Amino acid sequence: MNKPKTRPKTKPFRVYLVAGEESGDQLGAGLMRALRAHLGDREIEFIGVGGGRMAREGLASLFPMSDIAVMGILPVIARLPSIVRRVYRTVADVVEKRPDVLVIIDSPDFTQPVAKRVHKRAPDIPIVNYVSPSVWAWRPGRAKKMRAYVDHVLALKPFEPDAHIRLGGPPCTYVGHPLIERLDELRPAEGERRPLGDGPLELLVLPGSRRSEISRLSEPFAQALARFKASYDGEISLTLPAVPHLADELARLTSDWPVKPKIVLGEAEKFAAFRRAHAALAASGTVTLELALSGVPMVVAYKVSKVEEQLRHFITVDTIVLVNLILGEKIIAEYIQQDCAPEPLAKALSAICVDGEARRVQLDAFARLDGAMSIGEETPSGRAARLVVETALRRTETGR
Repeated sequence: MNKPKTRPKTKPFRVYLVAGEESGDQLGAGLMRALRAHLGDREIEFIGVGGGRMAREGLASLFPMSDIAVMGILPVIARLPSIVRRVYRTVADVVEKRPDVLVIIDSPDFTQPVAKRVHKRAPDIPIVNYVSPSVWAWRPGRAKKMRAYVDHVLALKPFEPDAHIRLGGPPCTYVGHPLIERLDELRPAEGERRPLGDGPLELLVLPGSRRSEISRLSEPFAQALARFKASYDGEISLTLPAVPHLADELARLTSDWPVKPKIVLGEAEKFAAFRRAHAALAASGTVTLELALSGVPMVVAYKVSKVEEQLRHFITVDTIVLVNLILGEKIIAEYIQQDCAPEPLAKALSAICVDGEARRVQLDAFARLDGAMSIGEETPSGRAARLVVETALRRTETGR
């Protein structure tokens, strides 16, 4: 009697992920969940470099992500030998493990050198770049160079695919920003945000999530708040969302502020504060998009070191606020370097804390964001997972 034929076991789909900081760890964890859902019954294996969130999804990191989580020119230079060693260790591991696909996530100062060297040593491994480097803002020549070793770029901003076409970069698809999966957390339920003028003004202050940002912005923000308080006719409730490891430092820096902020920790408390808020004074960054999606008018400011300031001559856009870039209009003014001063910040804050033109212009612009950022029925992580798998299979079938 013939034995029934058994189907050969399909080898696990092996994904090598490299994330270099907290935001990349968050994206990586979401991608891992989405890849499992996309592949269904097929076994999947995750290897690479990541943080706590990716570890909870089953990734045993090659080394602690904190070894490479460095931002800014001077900190990178200070730790360059260590970072270079981690680059070569990661490359060797990718080449040894021979994954079906390598996914590099943001942190271009680390992940791009990894991708470049992996392609040189193992050109058959497909490479997906999750989060486009800001080639549209500075060093545009990077886009064309990336085409030689990156198979597909997954962009978080809707204008980035056109930028890569214009600059001769790799194929690029807008997969949607992860924040559009979290609108329910950002937007107030009925009655959660009181009407402006009904009770205290709910004001947010967001001086950044890194020590260097906070050290540069805490003084001008404090002085701006002092001027604003002196001119504002009403009660002010000030909230400062903080990352836990900086909470003590922020408490010390704000202990003598004219309006003592309530420091809240964790993402849930942060988003709850956003849902209550009427206005914000914020450092430039992803938080400005969070505020806009939550419907909170804002004043945006930023300061960098003297060395980093010299790089402004290489920046090719006239705004760094994400809302402005997504809508293609300079809706929100930004106060950078010497303009990040108490008087102009206080004046701008006063203008958005009353029901006037400055406030209405921002709110009208925010109402257009959903349409500009929409990707239809797919979720951002779901679309990203689909494209990662399609890129890997296309290389397997075609050799490129």
